[in-house]
Amino acid sequence: MDLDFTDAELHRYSRHILLAEVGAIGQAKLRAARVLVVGAGGLGAPLALYLAAAGVGTIGIVDHDTLELSNLQRQIIHSSARIGRNKAESAAETLAGLNPLVRVAVHAQRMDADAARALIPAYDIVCDGTDNFATRFLLGDACHLLGRPLVSAAVLRFEGQLSVFRGHEGHPCHRCLHPEPPPQGLVPTCSEAGVLGAVTGVMGTLQATEVLKLILGIGETLTGRLLLWDALDARFRTVKLKRDPACALCGPEPAITDLTLHAGPACARP
Repeated sequence: MDLDFTDAELHRYSRHILLAEVGAIGQAKLRAARVLVVGAGGLGAPLALYLAAAGVGTIGIVDHDTLELSNLQRQIIHSSARIGRNKAESAAETLAGLNPLVRVAVHAQRMDADAARALIPAYDIVCDGTDNFATRFLLGDACHLLGRPLVSAAVLRFEGQLSVFRGHEGHPCHRCLHPEPPPQGLVPTCSEAGVLGAVTGVMGTLQATEVLKLILGIGETLTGRLLLWDALDARFRTVKLKRDPACALCGPEPAITDLTLHAGPACARP
C-alpha cells in the first residue's frame, strides 16, 4: 500500500489522519478505493460530494438524465447554470472543483443489464441512488452475482431507509428484504409524491458514511440491518434482517443466476 502522501494531501486530509481509526493507512485505503455511484440526484449528490471530499481515489458516476429546474431543490451537486446538461457530467465538474486529486469517471448512460456487467466489476463498492424499482432490483441482483457490496438508500416524502447488502458473503441480500418489485404504480416516486430536499441530504450522507466504513474496515456497518428514519418525528430505528432460506437470489437453490430477467430497459432517475 502506497503511504507516500504529498504535503497538500497531508494537509487536506489532516482531520482524517488524526483519527486513530483512519490514520495514514486508512487514508491510503480511501485513495486506492473505487466506488460506483448510480444516480447523480438527491441521494447521489451528497454521497458523491462526501466521497470526493474524503479522498476516495476513483468515483464513477452513472446517470443518463439531464438536469431540470425541479431537481435543484435537493440535488445540491448541480447548479442553475447547468440546467439541460447531463447529470453525470455536471456532477463530475463539481467534484473536480472540490477535490482535483480524485479521479471521476463519467458514465452518461442508462444503467441496464449490459452496463451492470461492464461497469460493476471495475469497482469495489456500488451505491444505489436511484428512485425506481427496475434499477434497484437490477443493481441488487447484479451486485450479488458479481460479488460487490451494495449500499442502498431510498427516500420518499419525509422518510428514508438505508442498508448494506452483501449476500455474496453470506449476509442477507436485497431480495431477502423485498423478494419481488411491487406492482407498477403501487409505490409513488418522488416526482409523484414529493420529498423534503434535506431528507435526501441526510440519507445520502449516511450512505457515504457506510461506504467509508466499508473501505476502512471500521465500526459496525448496516450489513444485515435496515435503518429507517422518520424526519417528521425525528426518530431513527433499526430492523435486523435475516436471510430468507427460500430466497430466489441467495438461497441454496437460487432461481436467479444471471441478469437475463433484466433484459428490458432500466434507468437511473433519482
